[in-house]
Order: sequence, then C-alpha cells, then structure tokens
Amino acid sequence: MDILKNKVSLLSIVLLGLMASSCNDPNKTGWEFAPNMYNSRAYEAQTQWRSNSINPHGMNMRLPVEGTVARVTHPTEFVQDDGSVVSDLMIYDTSADSLEWAANNLVNPIPWSEEVEDEGKVLYQRNCMHCHGSKGAGDGKVAEIYKGVPNYASDALSSISGGHIFHVITHGKGRMWPHAAQVTPEERWKIVHYVQRLQLGI
Repeated sequence: MDILKNKVSLLSIVLLGLMASSCNDPNKTGWEFAPNMYNSRAYEAQTQWRSNSINPHGMNMRLPVEGTVARVTHPTEFVQDDGSVVSDLMIYDTSADSLEWAANNLVNPIPWSEEVEDEGKVLYQRNCMHCHGSKGAGDGKVAEIYKGVPNYASDALSSISGGHIFHVITHGKGRMWPHAAQVTPEERWKIVHYVQRLQLGI
C-alpha cells in the first residue's frame, strides 16, 4: 500500500512539474488535442501562423500583380433616365452608426430596369433568401431557428428608403450581420432594387 501511495505521489509531482514547465512561454498554448482544428495545415490567405516557404516574404497572401487596379478606385458609370452620367458612386465612407444619414442621403445610382432587377433577384437568392425567404417575408430556412428576421412588406419596413437598405446590407442591423465582404457595392444596389420590389408585397 505504501508503494502505491509513493507511486501516486511521484506521479503527481511529475504531472505538476510538467504543467508548471508548460507555462514558461506565454506565446505557446501548450499541448493541443487536435492541432489541425486550430491551425490549418494548408496555406490560407487570411491566416498566417507560420512562415510560408513558397511565397515571397514568408507570407500566405501574395502582392497584387503589377498594374492591378484596386476595387475602391475602379471607375463605375451609370447613365440616368435624363441621359446624365453618374460616376464613382459605388464607394461610400459610411460608418455603422450612420444609418439615419444613409437613409436620407444615399440614392441608388443604378437606374432601374428589368435586367438590373433580375440581377438583383439572383444576388438576393444567393445572399439573402436563406434568412429573408423567397418573398422577403422573413420566413427563410435560417429564420426558423434564428428568430427576428423582418418582413419587407410589413408596415415598419415597406417604406424604408434604398439608402437605408444599402446601409443595412453593408453594416448590418440588429441580428443581421454585415454583408459588405460578401457583395460588392454595385451588387448591393442591385439587391436594393429587388428588395424594393418585395416591399410592395407582390
């Protein structure tokens, strides 16, 4: 019995020693049960946890090809109904707390047409329908579990402006997360055209 107690005591001391020694380096988390779940073995562009021996500078991300035009400076032009051309209205320096300003000041620079609305419908089906439903009634598959998805044709939402819709897609609101990373500003405005159709409840 004494031998067993001594072995247990010795094992306890060894374990305590291992635990104490694992805390020496504050940059290391210690042992990991499944390291592939924490850090992918593959090189991923948005993650950098080890040096990449293939790419320059040891980075996973690559520098843009020489001559590449950044999206934020890419010119966009839309011919309005009166024949005037509106340029470079795809980028807005708005913040998450500027909803009221956006609702009152942002105007859809893309003229409405059936083709544009059809494009907006496709984008809506890809990015919005799973929550908002096919008719914008807030009855998508996700909404069955993720409660609180609004109905576009409701009294509260049927009259909100295109600028309001654009801002909410960009920055999110309430339980809706921002979608600026999923859809470009131009695509957001096309979705706005389709959402405004759904606001009519038809």
